[in-house]
Amino acid sequence: MSSKVEKKLSLAGVSYEGVTPENLRALYRKVLDSGMHGIGFSAYEEGQKPGDILTEKQIKRRLEIIKPYTQWVRSFSCTEGNELIPKIAKELGMKTMVGAWLGDNDKINQQEIENLIKVAKEGYVDIAAVGNEVMLRGDLTEDELIAFIERVRKAIPAGIPVGYVDAYFEFEVKPSITAACDVVLANCYPYWEGCHIDYSLLYMKEMYNKATRAANGKPVIISETGWPSQGTNFGAAMPSDENFMKYFINTQKWSQEDGIEIFYFSSFDESWKVGAEGDVGAYWGIWDKDEKMKY
Repeated sequence: MSSKVEKKLSLAGVSYEGVTPENLRALYRKVLDSGMHGIGFSAYEEGQKPGDILTEKQIKRRLEIIKPYTQWVRSFSCTEGNELIPKIAKELGMKTMVGAWLGDNDKINQQEIENLIKVAKEGYVDIAAVGNEVMLRGDLTEDELIAFIERVRKAIPAGIPVGYVDAYFEFEVKPSITAACDVVLANCYPYWEGCHIDYSLLYMKEMYNKATRAANGKPVIISETGWPSQGTNFGAAMPSDENFMKYFINTQKWSQEDGIEIFYFSSFDESWKVGAEGDVGAYWGIWDKDEKMKY
């Protein structure tokens, strides 16, 4: 394998000059096999979508697929069967970032929060994530979100960090939310800001640095980052198998070499996401919709 590929990560990432497709795939598998800090997990099978009830069987099957490759698993909801994810993950020896999905429906929000508190009291939560991109969508006010964060913190066992997930820049412009968190959970997507793959690692590092400056000494975790393998270009950002692998390699080598805690997005391709994100929505997974590893 090319020495250019094997060398330590540079400021802009691995140099892929002269690297054959076969060598790229080999390096991708080597990096994947070395293990990730964390991964965003979904148990929705092909044909399912949020609103469908997840079963213990499908959750366990999918967690067993990803277990050899990651230390942590991140879940996004605590209703409709998603509340089973942290329990099963713990039984498999994984650490958990457990999310309560908050939106504009107060009845659902209340159930999400109560279930998050319940699974935390049962010992299945290592980090509690109260809400995901609520500010970005405009579903709640800052005060409403902060009230949920404080409610969870008061109710769950001491020592479990409580945070909130949003785009990295939201923590700069909403300091009261940042102050309410024990840990800043920043989503960093160079793809969604139209960044060319060649500059994507530099761009992500700047996103992370902005969140770190806003955090004022609090720990920062990259709660989501990834690159789609198929779909329509977004500005200079081009989905492809090659770019997917390059982005994954750069992300994981940076995580390993600099000790950056990153939850990669995502575990499996999900066709239902096309409705919200366009054609690229279905192609963010390390595994395809049929649970087969892509590369």
